[in-house]
Amino acid sequence: MKKILVTGCNGQLGKAINQEYTKDEAEFINTDVQAGEGVTALDITDVEQVLALVRETKPDVIINCAAHTAVDLCEQQWDSAYKINALGARNLSIAASETGAKLIHVSTDYVFDGTGTRPYTEFDAPGPNSAYGKTKLEGEHFVKAFANKYFILRTAWLYGDGKNFVKTMLRLSESHDKVTVVDDQVGSPTSAAELARMIHFLEPTENYGLFHATCEGSCSWADLAKETFQLAGKDTAVERVSTEEYCRRNPNQAPRPAYSILENYMLRLTCDFRMADWKDALKEYMDTLH
Repeated sequence: MKKILVTGCNGQLGKAINQEYTKDEAEFINTDVQAGEGVTALDITDVEQVLALVRETKPDVIINCAAHTAVDLCEQQWDSAYKINALGARNLSIAASETGAKLIHVSTDYVFDGTGTRPYTEFDAPGPNSAYGKTKLEGEHFVKAFANKYFILRTAWLYGDGKNFVKTMLRLSESHDKVTVVDDQVGSPTSAAELARMIHFLEPTENYGLFHATCEGSCSWADLAKETFQLAGKDTAVERVSTEEYCRRNPNQAPRPAYSILENYMLRLTCDFRMADWKDALKEYMDTLH
């Protein structure tokens, strides 16, 4: 039976992967920073701890969903962000190579500076502006340097079972007639369930390399809020503001890419899997919340 080790199993993607594989005959080794029922404690920033667990369990696949994703906090917590986002990826890559496991590593649209005018492909040069983006890019570099069999998947605007933008909007709509949302940052909202399906598709293959992995289509954050309210039957109005205006009202924001639409170019060229349109994926997700 195939063994799959998941880091960050309590996060949105970790949960979605477990859900996606329910019908498969696979043994899951679920890990997170804290132990729990069916969850093994693993600090991915500790190379000896990582090596010990991987040597003991001998997984066929390691899926790294662990990350320091609090974008604003990363600016104040560089060391912590670097340890988790960069060194964690390095440690898992070393362990995967030693044991012959495949490594699936999840990265982000924040590796780009966001000044583009067309969807970014896997061959466009990164240039992150934020601590989060810089440490995630370093993680990619470590995977390429140390892992033998790897998939690097860059995703964006992820939402699933956990804290996310969609749930925040729904919560705010309970007590607000109007919400203020940025309208000049555009990207591709991606459901964790849809990303888990892509991982499930790629994982058994040897189609290794760097992939962009977002739902098809694009919108602004304000558009996403409006679509969320529409699907939920809410009358909450969306006040569209610029990033500059939003930061004036909410200071100490980390820089965010204004344009972070990713094109799933390698996926389109190398296999027949297509990710769902962002509106369809959002509707599917909203249906699960009822």
